[in-house]
Amino acid sequence: MKFSHRILVITLVTVFAGLVLGEKHFYFVSPNAKPNGDGTNDRPFQSLVQARDALRKARRAGAVKPGVPVTVHLAPGEYRLNATFELTAEDSGSPQSPVVYRAQRSAAVRLQGGVSLPSSSFQRVADAGTLSRLVPEVRSKVLVCDLSTQTLGTFDPYKAAFRGVPSAPWLYCNGQPMTIARWPNQDAPGGGWAEFAKAVDTGLAQSNADDPALRKAHPGSFVFDDPRPNRWKISDGVWLLGYWTHDWSDEVLRIGDYDREKKVITLAAPHNYGIAAGTWGASKRRFFAMNLLEELDAPGEWYLDRERNLLYFYPPTDMAKAAITLATLTEPLVRIHGGKHIRIVDLAFEYSHGDGLVLQNTEGIEIIGCRVANLAGSGISVDGRDNVVRSCDLFNLGRSGISLNGGDRQSLAPAKNLAQNNHIHHYGLFQRTYTPGIGVGGCGQIARNNRIHDAPHNAFLYGGNEHLFEYNEVYRVVMETGDAGAFYTGRDWTSQGNILRFNYIHDLGGGDAGHVNTMGVYLDDCDSGDTIEGNIFYRAGRAIMIGGGRDNTVQGNLVVDCPIGLHLDARGMTWKQWNNPADSSWHLEAKAERLNYTRPPWSERYPKLARIMQEEPQQPLGNVIRGNAFVDCTKQLCSFDSNVKKLLDKLDIAQNLAINSFGASHVVMAGGLKGFHDLAGTPAAPVDPGFKNRAAGDFALSANARLLKAAPAFKPIPAERIGLLADEYRLQLPAK
Repeated sequence: MKFSHRILVITLVTVFAGLVLGEKHFYFVSPNAKPNGDGTNDRPFQSLVQARDALRKARRAGAVKPGVPVTVHLAPGEYRLNATFELTAEDSGSPQSPVVYRAQRSAAVRLQGGVSLPSSSFQRVADAGTLSRLVPEVRSKVLVCDLSTQTLGTFDPYKAAFRGVPSAPWLYCNGQPMTIARWPNQDAPGGGWAEFAKAVDTGLAQSNADDPALRKAHPGSFVFDDPRPNRWKISDGVWLLGYWTHDWSDEVLRIGDYDREKKVITLAAPHNYGIAAGTWGASKRRFFAMNLLEELDAPGEWYLDRERNLLYFYPPTDMAKAAITLATLTEPLVRIHGGKHIRIVDLAFEYSHGDGLVLQNTEGIEIIGCRVANLAGSGISVDGRDNVVRSCDLFNLGRSGISLNGGDRQSLAPAKNLAQNNHIHHYGLFQRTYTPGIGVGGCGQIARNNRIHDAPHNAFLYGGNEHLFEYNEVYRVVMETGDAGAFYTGRDWTSQGNILRFNYIHDLGGGDAGHVNTMGVYLDDCDSGDTIEGNIFYRAGRAIMIGGGRDNTVQGNLVVDCPIGLHLDARGMTWKQWNNPADSSWHLEAKAERLNYTRPPWSERYPKLARIMQEEPQQPLGNVIRGNAFVDCTKQLCSFDSNVKKLLDKLDIAQNLAINSFGASHVVMAGGLKGFHDLAGTPAAPVDPGFKNRAAGDFALSANARLLKAAPAFKPIPAERIGLLADEYRLQLPAK
């Protein structure tokens, strides 16, 4: 029953700009409120700031006593934030009586960091010079809005080089981010990327160069054998978003110069890894050009002339039906610093050019049933303890979805922050690598029953200790990157005690047939001490990759239709980077020493780590591979390098099963590999593992499944519990 119904039968008393109802206190806020409201239902406040300040005043005056629950009700509508809404310790509640900010009507309250532009402010382009730069077929379709009439001020230019969020603003139409004018278009052949293969100058430092400028990192250059740059007005600024050397490192660089005769593009700033300086998995490099008026040629594209404050737009729909928003706020929409026991329920945080909600040193904050979308930054950042993000929808984000941090690694005290039942998708739109759906650090975070999909890079990126990742569904991630994993962690002996169990990882992208450099779970560069148990990998590239690490447990996983089932290498024995003094990121022992790993509590919690320097630390010892089932792997069942093969007798590998369902020649089998046995069918008599519906991706096993009989050590995976759950804020599950 809604509160508005209750107030018909209960006596209300107005006290200090709010309502006291028995032992509860209420404030009301409306975007349509008149000035000088007192926070009552009849005379609501105009803003959250007024409600917050009224509560502070009432508490100081003793009108709202400690322990009295307080609720701020927001009426439906749009609340524009010109600055961050701040909450501090002063605005806290208690565990039994939190301060609640909630919508009066579900999905009807939006806090936004931008301005809505009326469709009438867009007119046909009349300037002859501008029209001449557009392709003829769109000249009558592109519209222009003079932003100087919108009292928005001026906007900063793009920097010569940047990763992530470009300078504000960004344009949205009908709830979707629009595309800055670019070439190639997103739907062009090649996935919207232009390619090159030859660098003229990588831009890396050349220690023996005669020119002093070349002895340090400098702008690189490359041959681009395509006439397209001849159309561009380079002096106005052309920016290229590229994977310049590695598929896990994107950056936007401005063109500094273009030699038409030699067809050479010289960039305006150096890239950290150089230009086409060598990588794993691809011989060609790729980019797309952006922020060009000449390339405004597709519905949904836009361009801002920052000098004249003119916004050009090719609308994807009838302008009379278009809801257009220009996101301008570059600070977080909400920041809670030091607050405790505050609950934010059923609100939408949208259309801003910064982050959504930032929690710093908080305890007991709950963000429930909210929509966090259409932001240039990240969705929700949590740093504290016992905070909860539950049943929220996060999408159309320039960077990451949710980050969880807190706890104390030195003492191994857990933070117990929880991200549960969240739907996170279409993120990493601006910074395309290392901006995960959920990022985790510190000690003791929990991510459970989340659905994460449609992103260029990681779903989960984690480091630290004692984290739990369970019942999550992940698909269509690492879609445009390589040497990357849906779950990724790396280069740290001390990142111990993390558990990845009962997750469903499927339909990943980014790899290629020659290198298979997309992974389901990727423990990179000697990362150690994790448990990968009871997960389902389906069409997930190189399903499980352990890059030289120790003491990892891989147990009871199901791998189906993956090119490579399991990878284990001994890179610590062969790579010059291992403990290289010139690269601090590889100082594995030093990282452990900073945490006193040979003393309690570390030596008690991780005794194998405490002894590592006495037990061949460069070898990938202590890894356990037991009770896993690999079904129809097509390239390699297990990818072991030559040193691992020599160490197999030292590894605990046992009771694993390899299945070739139809006896196909392209499916690889164990062939006597230690700890594996084979089960092969034929076209006439195939092996049915007992999946409920393999074609639909339903890998629940029947009670008498053949797989369970053939592999007694394999335990049924609770597939029915994986993914989003229906609750009071998610009455219907979204379609995939």
